[in-house]
Amino acid sequence: MGMTTDPLTNELFAPTMLPIMLRRPTDLDGFRRSARSLLARQVPPERVSWHTAGALVEDLFCEQHGRDAAANSEAFGAAAANPPAVKVPAEFMALCESVILHSDPNRFGLLYRIFWRLAHEPSLRHDPLDADMIAAHKLAQAVRRDMHKMKAFVRFRTVQDERFQARPQDGPLHVAWFEPGHHIVEAIAPFFARRFAQMRWAILTPACSVEWDCVSAQSLGETSLLARAGGRAAAPLAQPRGGTMKGQLRFGPGAKKSDAPPADSGEQLWLTYYQHTFNPARLKIKAMQKEMPRKYWHNLPEAELISPLIAMANERTQRMITQPARATRRRLPLAPRPAIQGRL
Repeated sequence: MGMTTDPLTNELFAPTMLPIMLRRPTDLDGFRRSARSLLARQVPPERVSWHTAGALVEDLFCEQHGRDAAANSEAFGAAAANPPAVKVPAEFMALCESVILHSDPNRFGLLYRIFWRLAHEPSLRHDPLDADMIAAHKLAQAVRRDMHKMKAFVRFRTVQDERFQARPQDGPLHVAWFEPGHHIVEAIAPFFARRFAQMRWAILTPACSVEWDCVSAQSLGETSLLARAGGRAAAPLAQPRGGTMKGQLRFGPGAKKSDAPPADSGEQLWLTYYQHTFNPARLKIKAMQKEMPRKYWHNLPEAELISPLIAMANERTQRMITQPARATRRRLPLAPRPAIQGRL
């Protein structure tokens, strides 16, 4: 909106906020550069609004707001390519790496406010009860919990894709669908690459997808799932435990649940195993729901068995109690005794 001749109108619509645009939701390097440049120019936290590409706040001036944010980010990057370093506790840097993965749109403002206060209030690092520090640690804890749940609740299904049909020696593709609560896919992908280093797999999520190709570097190319979708490759990772096989992580756009493959025979085996290992005598519903929150149930194949197993738990427990005791039977046969040889 241009300036008018009315001073009251100009004052009302004066740009009091300084919008900063980051390239993606987890742009830690961009945040660090912008925060150091803002601090060098003594821009207080209350005058800065943080945004990420593709996630602008929809308002009347959204288009102009986005252009201003991008221009400001470029200006800060050009004017302060090497902004002066600011000493902060090592714990704060680790905190930033976790908090920036949270889905809270105000996380950048919170981190810059703490950064600003650490520069002007050195005693803040010794105050564990500060409201901003407590809020940041809660966000970091939520991110760690989301990463833990993703490690536990990802379920792969086997797909015989075009790559497998052309090169069966590479093995089938294992695809999983998951809905994380935060931006954790890129941070947790190396864990799955180390855990499943010898198989091809892909994890699809609504915001971001990742693929691991466990073949030699020269075989990586357009045959990969996310390469065809315009995905970007990360640095190759060597296989752990001293193996000779190498692989590469590739990140791509988000997907839909319908893009994931349907249930296969391996899933039925897993459901049979889950049903036969359920112990009704040790059922604790509150503890189970704490470790397996209901928001994950709709993506877990075994979740459809939970309600029937809970409903039958009391009956099965009583049947186990009233059943007469049985003498234990030795499973392994007795080894024959060696013959005693001697002289009289």
